[in-house]
Amino acid sequence: MIRAIVTDIEGTTSDIRFVHNVLFPYARERLPAFLNAQQYIEPVKTILDNLREEIAQPDATTADLLDTLLQFIDEDRKSTPLKALQGIIWRDGYVNGDFTGHLYPDVLPALEKWKAQGIDLYVYSSGSVAAQKLLFGYSDEGDITHLFSGYFDTLVGAKREVQSYRNIAEQLGVPPVQILFLSDIHQELDAAEQAGLRTVQLIRGDDDAASHHHQVSSFDHIKPEQIPS
Repeated sequence: MIRAIVTDIEGTTSDIRFVHNVLFPYARERLPAFLNAQQYIEPVKTILDNLREEIAQPDATTADLLDTLLQFIDEDRKSTPLKALQGIIWRDGYVNGDFTGHLYPDVLPALEKWKAQGIDLYVYSSGSVAAQKLLFGYSDEGDITHLFSGYFDTLVGAKREVQSYRNIAEQLGVPPVQILFLSDIHQELDAAEQAGLRTVQLIRGDDDAASHHHQVSSFDHIKPEQIPS
């Protein structure tokens, strides 16, 4: 019996093009002025210090860090300081109504159904927890954060590492076999499976021939009650 469902965001609940074509350019454009204005103010000061530690350059200037951050954006690097800064900048965009968080139309009805069935819902994304809450708090369907019992980001570990999913299961206090993980990336699902979690792969485009995980094209094709544990 599935007691908890953990879902990815990009390519799973939300179109990856929203992240890459809307969110990333929005943050990139505003990052230089943002750092210049906020570099000595918390929490940005601490985030920049964390970035200096991450790149092992304790004396890096703010200009040096900006260059690093722009490079990380180009590389789609899963850097925790970068994700934290992006989340702060995105908040202004959501609050000002510059955009809303994209949701595939099949997502909300399924989440509501599972929640009503007593299944606890969680999010695990490489984006910061703050950014996750913003996307779901200012989504196309309004604020749906009440559906989720918790959020996980790279502080719990990288998404392709087995230990990350062991950490999630431990924090949830739920046996891994009773947790279902949803993602569009089979390498993430591989890691979750090795940690003992159940898996379903969301395919919003072409089938993933390299994957052995059960594939569905929509949330309404997922039947937690039919997944053996």
